[in-house]
Amino acid sequence: MVTSSPLSLAIPLDAIRYNDQGLVPAIAQDYLDGTVLMLAWMNRESLAKTLETGQAWYWSRSRQELWHKGATSGHFQVVQSLRYDCDSDALLLSIEQVGDIACHTGERSCFHQVEGGMVAPPADMLSQVFAVVRDRRDHPQAGSYTCSLFAAGDNKILKKIGEEAAEVVMACKDDVAEEIAGEAADLLFHTLVAIAHHGVDLRDVYRKLQERRR
Repeated sequence: MVTSSPLSLAIPLDAIRYNDQGLVPAIAQDYLDGTVLMLAWMNRESLAKTLETGQAWYWSRSRQELWHKGATSGHFQVVQSLRYDCDSDALLLSIEQVGDIACHTGERSCFHQVEGGMVAPPADMLSQVFAVVRDRRDHPQAGSYTCSLFAAGDNKILKKIGEEAAEVVMACKDDVAEEIAGEAADLLFHTLVAIAHHGVDLRDVYRKLQERRR
């Protein structure tokens, strides 16, 4: 696991507008699926150390000291990019969460509470659909189309990918935007079923895309 990263979007320290306590709110967001993981605070020194080390440093208001995220738990945050908002008074950190746990409660995200219980915060749509696909794989339900694919096995799943790919080609040939979107959605769904069937994590696919994007 990488423990430091050169920041692709460094920011000038003097551009940030700190509050009366010399602090600025900092939101940490997963760099692959966009999940909001936590909200903390930074001062000028912690921001400088973040830029210097490539790992997230915050200011602990309760302890009144610098806080290197992960120093005790091992759940470091490797910063991929850093942005500030239009008013220069809030920060957004795009991070790789080492250990996949950002919250001190042991949850992936601090934003897991809703009225009546605990629900994982939303990620991008592909990740949300993939979570449902894996749940159907692990907890089969009668009447579920997704479960029927898993039950039929590899040949059926791969055949569907071939059929849906051909449908995408035909929709593109017809040049009808709504049909292209629908067939592409079908192809993506059946591809998610295939990678779940073979035990591949969607985040690994995202990592490959991120590597190629560079």
